[in-house]
Amino acid sequence: MTLLVQKFGGTSLGSIERIKAVAQKIKSSKEKGNDLVVVVSAMGHTTDELTNLASQITIHPPHREMDMLLATGEQVSISLLTMALNELGTPAISLTGTQAGIITESAHGRARILEIRTDRIKNLLEQSKTIVIAGFQGTSLGIGGIAEITTLGRGGSDTSAVALAAALEAEKCEIYTDVPGVLTTDPRIVKNAQLMKSISCDEMLELASLGAAVLHPRAVEIARNFGVTLVVKSSWDNLDGTTLTSKKNHIISKGGIEHRSPVDGLELLEHQAVIALSNIPDRPGIAADLFETLSAGGVNVDLIIQATHQINSNDITFTVAENELDNAHAQCKKLINTIGGEISSQKNLTKLSIYGAGIMGRPGIASSLFQTLSDSGINIRLIATSEVKVSCVIDAESGKKALRSVGDFFKLNDKQVTLNPINENNKEPEVRGIALDKDQIQVSVKNVPDKPGTASSICSTLAEKNISLDTIVQSERKHKDKTKDISFTLKKNDRSEAKFALEELISDWKGSKIEEGNAIVRISAVGSGMPFTKGTAGKIFRALANQNINIEMIATSEIRTTCIISEKYGEIALNEIHSCFHLGKNDI
Repeated sequence: MTLLVQKFGGTSLGSIERIKAVAQKIKSSKEKGNDLVVVVSAMGHTTDELTNLASQITIHPPHREMDMLLATGEQVSISLLTMALNELGTPAISLTGTQAGIITESAHGRARILEIRTDRIKNLLEQSKTIVIAGFQGTSLGIGGIAEITTLGRGGSDTSAVALAAALEAEKCEIYTDVPGVLTTDPRIVKNAQLMKSISCDEMLELASLGAAVLHPRAVEIARNFGVTLVVKSSWDNLDGTTLTSKKNHIISKGGIEHRSPVDGLELLEHQAVIALSNIPDRPGIAADLFETLSAGGVNVDLIIQATHQINSNDITFTVAENELDNAHAQCKKLINTIGGEISSQKNLTKLSIYGAGIMGRPGIASSLFQTLSDSGINIRLIATSEVKVSCVIDAESGKKALRSVGDFFKLNDKQVTLNPINENNKEPEVRGIALDKDQIQVSVKNVPDKPGTASSICSTLAEKNISLDTIVQSERKHKDKTKDISFTLKKNDRSEAKFALEELISDWKGSKIEEGNAIVRISAVGSGMPFTKGTAGKIFRALANQNINIEMIATSEIRTTCIISEKYGEIALNEIHSCFHLGKNDI
C-alpha cells in the first residue's frame, strides 16, 4: 500500500461541519488503498484565542507555560477528527506529538525537530489504523530525561507533516489548505495570478521566506534536504494543486531531521571579479540600460548591489566570473561614455555564502558570519543577503581560510560544504513567481570604518535587541576618509529600537550617521532558471523604468532579484513585473 502523509490546516478544521468534510476526504483516500498519517493544526483561530487568554494574565508569560497552553489546541483537533473518522467506519487513533515520538530541542516556542521515533506509528499502520497526529508540537528530554512539551513555532504543523513524511519515507506529503496551491503572486493584487503546477524547493524556499504564506520555509527545507515529494492543494476540491520538487534524497543521519545549526550549507565560489560604477545618474532606467547592455554583450552577471544614493548620483556594483571581466568592462565603458560616471574593477576575489531556512528570524546568524571573518582578519568587500542566504565577497587569498573558519563555526560537515559549486541548467523558467513585502523600512549607516568587524558590530548590536535584518547591502564606494556605507531593510515595528541601538554604537565612529529612507516596499522575482538566462535583471529593471519607478536598493542571490522601491509604486510594480515575464493566466 502507498503511504501518504496529509496535513490539514486550521481553516480546514474551523467548524464541526468542516471537520466532518475533512474526515470524508480522508475516508475516500483510505478507500483508494492508501495508508494514511494525518497531521492537523488547531481549529480555526484557536491558537490566537489561547494567546489572547495568556495576554490577559501577563505580558511576559513563561515560554514553557505557553507551550503547555498552545499544545492543547491541536489536541482538540486530533480527538474530534478521530471521532469523526471512526463514526464513518474508518478505524483511526489520535496521537499527540509526544505520543508520535517527535523529539525536539528544548527551546520552548521555537524548537526544531531532532528525530522522530517511528516504531509506534509503524505498528499502528500495520493494524490498518489511520493515525491522526497533533502538528506544531513535540517533546524534549529535559533535566533527568523528563519529557517536556515543546512547540515548533510559526508553521509548525507544516514542519511536523514534512518531517514525518521524511522519517516514514512516505510516497508523498500532501498539504491541504484554503488556497488551490502556490500562485505566481498575490491574487489580491494581481487579478490574473495563476496556479503553478510545479515549483522547485529552492524557489519555494525563497518565496516562502518573502512572506508567501502557503508554506513555512522550515517545512520546505526538510522537503528539499530529504527528497520528500510535497504537494500543496485545496481542501475544498480534488484538483492537483502544486508539486514541489527536489533532486536531493538524503538519508536521515545523527544530525537530525532539522539540522541543529540554522545554517544548512556553505559555498565558496572562486575566480570572481567586481565591477563598480560610481557617480552615475540617479534616475529611472539607468539600471535597465546597464544590464541590457551587459546582456546584449553576452555577459552573465552574478551578484548585483545598489546601496545608497549620493544627492543625484548612484553606485551600482556587480560580480562576474574573472574570464568575463574584460568583456563586461568594455560593455560598461560604452554606457559610461554616454551617461557619465566612473568605472573600476578588480580581479582575484571570491564569493562565500551561507544558506538555510534557519537564518530567517535568527538575527545573530549574519552577525556571527561577519564576526567569524573578522576574527580571521578577513575584510568584507561586498555583502548581499536574503532571509535564507548571506553572501560576502572577499579577497581570493583568504578564501580557503574563510571556508575553514566559517565551516568550523557553524559545525558543518563535509557534505554541507561546497567548493566551486556547479549548477546544471535545469531548463526551468527564469522567473517563477513574484513577491511584494510591504512591511519594510530602509536604514543606512553612513561613513562606517572600512575594516574587519564593522558589519559584524552593526548586525550584532541589532541581534542583541532581537532585530532581524532582511536585505543587507554594503556599498563598494569609499568616501574621502576611506569609510563606506551599509544599508539594510528591517520590519517597520523595529524602527525606533534599531535607531536607538545604532546611535549608541556609532557614537565612537567619527563622522558616522544614520539615515532613514522614504517609505519603501521590497519586490522580488524568484526563478531557478535565472542563473542560466542572460538579461533577467535587465527585464526587471526595464519593467520598473517603464512605469518611471526609481530603484532605491538592489540585492540579488543566484535565483532571486530584489529591488527596494517607493511604497506608493508597490502594487504597480508587482503587476508590471508579473506581466513582463508572462506569468498571468491570459499572458502569451
